[in-house]
Amino acid sequence: MLTEFENRLPPDLRERFRNLQSPFAIQEYLDSMPYVAEERDRAPLQVMLDGQCHCLDGGFFAALALWRLGFPPLLIDLTPEPGADDDHVLALYRIEGRWGAIAKSNYVNLGFREPVYKNLRELAMTYFEHYCSIHKTKTLRGYTRPFDASRYTHLHWAWDEAGANRLYRIFYRRKPIPLISASMAARLHPLTERAYAAETLYTDLRWSFGNRAEH
Repeated sequence: MLTEFENRLPPDLRERFRNLQSPFAIQEYLDSMPYVAEERDRAPLQVMLDGQCHCLDGGFFAALALWRLGFPPLLIDLTPEPGADDDHVLALYRIEGRWGAIAKSNYVNLGFREPVYKNLRELAMTYFEHYCSIHKTKTLRGYTRPFDASRYTHLHWAWDEAGANRLYRIFYRRKPIPLISASMAARLHPLTERAYAAETLYTDLRWSFGNRAEH
């Protein structure tokens, strides 16, 4: 699958893909592209050809790039309070038994994590204080178990957008594991003005949940 994906890239992008030699290099490549939260969910090939992505298609691109480095293409979904925010997709990698993550986000603190976390709950909770809505509320509520995209090579999701969208629907069907209880959620404080300003630094709020045209 990786060979076929590379063969479909033009020479300059094939070289660019092959130069992604570490998880951090993959994150830097994602960060170099604009975050555009349109309705279209691209396959990794179209992410590179179009030079743009959002957290879902960017996450699956990162998983593919990690697979090329020898990591299994694993992903989890961080889930918000229903109707309050977007999900957030993390591509996972593990070094010396510790988890790290790569993610494409419109928010500066929802991206890369070093591989220092003992388990996935610990990793997911590092996003909690940064996962906020345009109403300055903390919206993260759960996470899913790891999803192994290597089991779905028959969908040709690395280059076929229809196959990728079938895979994405399967990915989103999984039930999340709660991170906090209902009583904890009821006690949460809103972000201060200063904290919200920090969290939305470099953020294009036009693409945030609640501001996009479909909302």
